[in-house]
Order: sequence, then structure tokens, then C-alpha cells
Amino acid sequence: MLSALNPLKRAAQLVGARTLLSSASIFPPTARPPPNYPGHIPLTTPERALLAVGSAVGSLLNPRRGDLIAALGEATATPYFIYRLRDAMLADPTGRRILRDRPRITSKTMSMEMLRALPDGTVGREYAAWLDKEGVSPDTRSQVRYIDDPECAYIMQRYRESHDFYHALTGLPIIVEGEIALKAFEFFNTLIPMTGLSMFAFVRLKRSEQARILNTYFPWAVRNGLLAREVINIYWEEELLTSVVALRERIGIEKPPDLRSGWFVGDA
Repeated sequence: MLSALNPLKRAAQLVGARTLLSSASIFPPTARPPPNYPGHIPLTTPERALLAVGSAVGSLLNPRRGDLIAALGEATATPYFIYRLRDAMLADPTGRRILRDRPRITSKTMSMEMLRALPDGTVGREYAAWLDKEGVSPDTRSQVRYIDDPECAYIMQRYRESHDFYHALTGLPIIVEGEIALKAFEFFNTLIPMTGLSMFAFVRLKRSEQARILNTYFPWAVRNGLLAREVINIYWEEELLTSVVALRERIGIEKPPDLRSGWFVGDA
């Protein structure tokens, strides 16, 4: 349990609040409630607020800190936003099946060899090609720990594990600009606060990059995030043989301009 609380302590250090962390908990060391699922860490309201502030500061300073971004997502998703996302899934036939089946996206459930052998242009082939191109795997997503409700914890885990499918679907690369653009889309599509807060990382970009984000990618994210079907309700395991173009058309997503195309070469 002590090692599991280390991210919370690191977050406290980021805001100079190590003492606050030790005094904020209303739980004596022996009285912390038992976990509701494997890996769960119950937090008090002050602890959750501290985790949110510290992880927000840390992820703004370093947008590549996936552990802090994950902690920020969990700390700010409750009490309202994760329940709104659960309601959206319960209102959708496919979303209800996902909640019933609780599939996981990992290297054990997704055979990369099989995905690489699928026809070009299919969701599965593009997803595998994306992982290979960016040097990541389905196992890079952190386990949810700070959301109390087990079903809501699964929804956050599902959102997190689907993230690379969103990259494959949109074509946005895993660079700072691409992550900011995708987080903006995710915010307007899911309303998860962390995705909205992550948009502010654009202030650390160069002026030419800020101009692209403000003039091209934020408008794309607003338009597509609001008008598209909620991507949390895509049963990715059943779409592996679907054409990426057909899936974009079905859920209402336009492919954004390519951040790595020649149009951007030479920017200062």
C-alpha cells in the first residue's frame, strides 16, 4: 500500500505540499477502507484534490509524463464526469455490451501477428501499424487505481486502453502537438476534465505550432468531438476488419491534416 501511494507523494512534492499530504487524510494508517477491486487505492477528498493539483502541474510541465496524466484523469473524473460517461454507455446498445463483457485491450487479448496480417486500411492493421510506427504496445496504459466505483474504474480503463485506437483512427501522431489535438477531441467527445486540462499544454509550444493548434486542430477537435458519436461506445474488438475510412464515416469523424506532412516542413 505504501508503494502504491508513491504517485500521490510525488504529486504533493510537485506543489510543495509534502506536509499537507501527511495531514490531509482523515484515515489513520490502519483505518483506510479496504480496496473495492485489485489495485484500488481509496482517497479522501483532500487527498484527491492534492493529487489533482500536483498531477496537473506536473503534466503541464512535462506532457510526456503518462503517470501524472493518468492520475490527473482519475482525480478529476469523479464525482460527475465518469458517471456521465457511464450513462452514455448505458444509453447505447454497444456501450451496454462493452460494460457487460468488460473486454481488455492488451498484448494478451490482441495478437499483433494477427493484426499485422490483416488487409491494408482495416482498423486492426492500422492499429498495429500505428503501434509499430510509434514504438508503443497495448500494455503501456496504467492501471486505474483512484476511482472508487468498480464499473466506473473499468470505464476509465477502457477509455485509456482505447487511446491508441483513437490515434490510428485520426492519424494524429504521438508527439506533443498530436497529443494536444487528440486530447482536445477527446474532451469535446467525452467531457473527461483531464483531456480539457491537457489542452493548455499548447502554451509551451513554439509560435508556429501554437498557430497550427489554434487555427487548425482546435477547430477540428471542437467540430468533430461534438458531432461524432461517443467513441467510448466503439467495440474495437469487433471492428478490426472494418475499413478505417468506413468507421470514420459511420461515427462522423473527419481525418485532420497530417502533422508530419510536407506542409509543415521548415516551420520555425
